[in-house]
Amino acid sequence: MDNSNRSSAMIIAYHFPPISVSSGVHRMISLANAFSEHQWDVSVLTANKEIYDRIDEQISKKLHANIEIHRAKAFNTAKHLSIAGKYLQAMALPDRLQSWILFSVVKGLFAIRKRRPDFIISTYPIASAHAIGLILHKITGIPWIADFRDPMAQEGYPANKMQWKSYSWLEKQIAKHARLMVFATPGCIEEYQTRFPSRDASGWYLMPNGYDESAYADISVDNVSENPVLRVLHSGVIYPFERNPNSLFEAIHNLKSKGFFSQSKLRLMLRATGHDDQYNAKIEELGIGDIISVLPPVPYHEAVKEMFEVDGLLLLQGSDCNSQIPAKAYEYIRARKPILALTDENGDTAKLLKKNGVSSTASLYNAEEIEKAIEAFFHNYQTNSFDTPNMAHIQQYDRAVISGHFVSHIESLQNKQTTDKAI
Repeated sequence: MDNSNRSSAMIIAYHFPPISVSSGVHRMISLANAFSEHQWDVSVLTANKEIYDRIDEQISKKLHANIEIHRAKAFNTAKHLSIAGKYLQAMALPDRLQSWILFSVVKGLFAIRKRRPDFIISTYPIASAHAIGLILHKITGIPWIADFRDPMAQEGYPANKMQWKSYSWLEKQIAKHARLMVFATPGCIEEYQTRFPSRDASGWYLMPNGYDESAYADISVDNVSENPVLRVLHSGVIYPFERNPNSLFEAIHNLKSKGFFSQSKLRLMLRATGHDDQYNAKIEELGIGDIISVLPPVPYHEAVKEMFEVDGLLLLQGSDCNSQIPAKAYEYIRARKPILALTDENGDTAKLLKKNGVSSTASLYNAEEIEKAIEAFFHNYQTNSFDTPNMAHIQQYDRAVISGHFVSHIESLQNKQTTDKAI
């Protein structure tokens, strides 16, 4: 079949199947599939599989078969290019995957020569992906879209000054050259509109994270639990800074000391924290190992199923991330389970959860507030006082729906470009 007249897009994404260590991979799967469903030719410029610390080949089965994948060599400077663990800082700008830029630009130019895309789309949180997008855009003139998801250069992040400057420089280049700057939350857009007020209003786009409805196709779990122990799950990485659980541990220690758990039994499961040793040490120090379990990672589908099997879900988000919403928030909403949210009530995460019936919230950093929230959570659970959003409302967060809207927006940009050229 002749596809020469079909539209084409190139996506630049480090987090792409079969990697299984980032929720961002599902955002990119959904986007690539959405382009395919809209009858676009879509190619993905990503990294060689060997660079990934953990893979799950099952994730690759979610991709449409006609998506073309180009893998460029990549080396982690700290792991592969260091001597006794030391390396020049210049070798890790804008990040430790700097080597991926050169190999990807070469690979990308060959792919573009074969099939010139109508748009190039690069995605964070690997800043090198945006550097690749910038270079390919400047060489070829192909319109470029930068998917930030979350903020890049922030106050105090990255902590290294040289890296922060490289992030800031890259952001300015994106604001100058990218057709669209795409973000996952309203707070992110507002923050960057303040940074770059001269950008045209049409140069911004909100594409929330979401959940993958296909992951729930064969999951059927009874929402009613008669287990005398309240089982609450946190699924995914718990960053020591942005999601520090120490106040939560302190609150549980205090409640245990008061005898609260002699009547209200709790088992808190922390699945795939990414910092197991650190948290296990704190749990042992406080003597709360009978209440909190740190559990190893499981394949994505099993992790999703576990959200349906427990009685409640725990979400952690610090106030320094008020303009961000973790992808798991949408997965939690889809599971339709009570959610204990330890986050700033003024942040985008809290605002999303409040729209979806979440009432048990507290500051991540205030042990006394957390104690009260846990007590309220138990009360609401025992009296069945939680509000659960209906599926018709939840479906707006389906990644397929979100990505489909985005592709439709890109098509409207494409039509405008065609019209402008004609004029």
